[in-house]
Amino acid sequence: MTRDSRDRHILATSGGVEATGRGTFDWRFSGMLRYALELSGATAPRICFVNTASGDNDVGLRAMYGAAAFEGVFASHLALFTMPNVEDVRAHLLGQDVIWVGGGSVANLLALWRLHGVDRAMREAWEAGVVLTGVSAGSLCWHVGGTTDSFGPELRPITDGLALLPYGNGVHYDSEEQRRPLLHRLVADGTLPLSFATDDGAGLHYVGTALVEAVADYPGKSAYRIERDGLGGVTETRLETRLLD
Repeated sequence: MTRDSRDRHILATSGGVEATGRGTFDWRFSGMLRYALELSGATAPRICFVNTASGDNDVGLRAMYGAAAFEGVFASHLALFTMPNVEDVRAHLLGQDVIWVGGGSVANLLALWRLHGVDRAMREAWEAGVVLTGVSAGSLCWHVGGTTDSFGPELRPITDGLALLPYGNGVHYDSEEQRRPLLHRLVADGTLPLSFATDDGAGLHYVGTALVEAVADYPGKSAYRIERDGLGGVTETRLETRLLD
C-alpha cells in the first residue's frame, strides 16, 4: 500500500449506505462510500467498520459486511464490546485504506474511544493517509462538535469531538427539525465555531482541514456553511453538491 501522508481525507456524511429493498438490513454502499474507497487510491482497498456508536450492533455490522462483499472489497471491523476484538487497535486501524464509522451515540463513542486509545489511533491513521469517513455520529466525531441526540430526544450540543477538523458539524439537516435551529444558536453564541451541515444523502469532503467539495447521492441534497454574522445571529450559505454515480 502506497500513500502520500500529505493527503489527509475525511468524508463526513449523512449517508453512505442504501437499502436494497429486499430486507431491512440488506444494504449496499452508496456513491459516497464508494467515493471514499476511490479516495484511498488503493487498487484492492481494505475497509474497517467501526460501530462503537451503536454499541457494536451485530445486525448492522453483518449488513456492512454484506455490502462490502457485494463491492468485492476486503472488510474487517473494530469492536470494543466486551473487549477489543483485535490485539493491537492502533496497528489494525493503521493497516486500513478506509475507516467507516457508523451512526448512533457520538457521546458514548467519544468516551469509549478515549478509554481505549482509539482517538489517538484515528488521528495517527488520518495523518498517515487512511481515509476517514462515516455517517451521523461518524461525521460529528471528526469535528469540534455539533448537535446530538446522545442524551435524549431533545437535541443537545456536544463540544468535545476529536477536532481533526476545526469546525462544528450538523447532520440530518433536512430530516430532523431540531437540527438547524440548534446549530444556528450554537454558532451564534460561540459554543461552536464556523460549522458545516449536510442533508441526508450529502457529504463533506475535506482534504487536510480544508473543505474542498460537497457531494451527494441524490438530486436536491445539499450541504451548508453556517457562520456568525457579527450581529448576534448567523448566516447560512447553501453549498452546491456534486452528484455522485
